[in-house]
Amino acid sequence: MPTKSRKRTSKSAGRKSSGGAKKKSGRRYGPKSQEKVGRAMREMKRGKLKSGRSGKKVKSRKQAIAIGLSEARKSGAKVPKQSGSRKKSSGKRESASS
Repeated sequence: MPTKSRKRTSKSAGRKSSGGAKKKSGRRYGPKSQEKVGRAMREMKRGKLKSGRSGKKVKSRKQAIAIGLSEARKSGAKVPKQSGSRKKSSGKRESASS
């Protein structure tokens, strides 16, 4: 019994991409940042990772990643800058009752 072979073609096969937004090439994070985050995660699992001036043990996975990325930034690794919404503003607040 002979079988019919059908040629599969995708609709976008013959089209060229429209002049939309260009895709950025390259990696966002460098290998050094991956090492720093990995080290911070291992330390957290062992209970050795401490945070900031207080020196309290880090329990949160997100906090461990943040510490690793912060250390990577300090050492000059390729890491995207922090988003503005996450940063705390240390400016003085004006009192509303003046």
